[in-house]
Amino acid sequence: MSARAAKGRAVVIASRLFVPEVSAGAFRLGALARGLRGRGAAVTVVTTTPPAHAPRVPDPIDVDVRRLPVLRDRGGNVRGYVQYASFDAPLLFRMLFRRWDAAVAESPPTTALVVRAAAALRRRRYVYYAADVWTDGVIAMGAAKPVVSLMRAMERAALRGAARILSVSAEVTERLVALGADPRRIATIGNGIDTEVFSPDAVPPEPDERYFVYTGTMSEWQRPDVFVRAFGLIADEFPDLRLRFFGQGAVEGELRTLAERLVPGRVVFGGVVDPSRSAAWIRGAVAALVSIAPGIGYDFARPTKTYAAAACGTPVLFAGAEVGGALVRDAGLGEATAFDPEAVAAAMRRLLAEAVSGESERLRSSRAGWAREHVSLTAVGDRAATAVLDVLSGGDEAAS
Repeated sequence: MSARAAKGRAVVIASRLFVPEVSAGAFRLGALARGLRGRGAAVTVVTTTPPAHAPRVPDPIDVDVRRLPVLRDRGGNVRGYVQYASFDAPLLFRMLFRRWDAAVAESPPTTALVVRAAAALRRRRYVYYAADVWTDGVIAMGAAKPVVSLMRAMERAALRGAARILSVSAEVTERLVALGADPRRIATIGNGIDTEVFSPDAVPPEPDERYFVYTGTMSEWQRPDVFVRAFGLIADEFPDLRLRFFGQGAVEGELRTLAERLVPGRVVFGGVVDPSRSAAWIRGAVAALVSIAPGIGYDFARPTKTYAAAACGTPVLFAGAEVGGALVRDAGLGEATAFDPEAVAAAMRRLLAEAVSGESERLRSSRAGWAREHVSLTAVGDRAATAVLDVLSGGDEAAS
């Protein structure tokens, strides 16, 4: 749909996350909102009040953002059945008494089902933004069979009711089809990073310090303890070296305990930082650490952390599942190893040697160039906006 045709059409985005909250999902939806506004659509975002640790800045996008309080866990996350319900329960009423021509529902599937109900009552269409496959996620967490069955039923219902489904990768698309999604309704738009914020121009906060950095979520399916264990194997060889973690997650407490036991005082946890600070720490690192624990249901994932590091020109040290490792190897973004502390430790030694020799710095511009060409979040947002507006023009059955 052209910008002229989209002018005056109203799109509502329903999500528990939105900028300035620091998360990949919030950034994706911010890019989508910008893409829709750039085409002339009127955009309303129905979302939550940001947590205390979110950057205190005005809403950075020229859209109508409606925020209400929501229950969060101790880490400030909307994560867990009760927290999801605190957003989903009032969402139906917020959707029913608002003008919109199309809606976009972000995960979890419970939110999509609320949007599906509102769309049915309003005789409108909705788009489901499938950045993850939640059924695979609950399986990976070892959930009981009834929970897995319930999640599978909800996710299938969310997918089958959507006029269009936005997928972040070919691997996610494959899993969505396996769940019962109509492949003709899936738009594989990719995933990306803000290459204006994450760039080689970011200024390192500690330019003389040598460190590896991990940014973002620390979860069961990433198991970043592999990096702490690997660091413990090389810490005595490099007494000036540190390991830095930024972000939070379900396993942060376990990581702190492990770090204090193996390498006391050498692992720093910096909490949640805004994107510009994250970019600065990534820019100054020997390498950025990324992991996907293999064999637990998330082998298809391509973490945004990889793109953030590449955009800064910093090498990636990826440990784990083959899809993420192949991305790093094929694009020449750094080191990809087995999910094993000794293999990771060996890769750390190689990356430290490359930093000393100057080889890492020599390759910085090529890595950043790859990111600008392949994983620009602006381009992803534009593709997502095109797919959403295509629904308004009657293109809900078109293949993508």
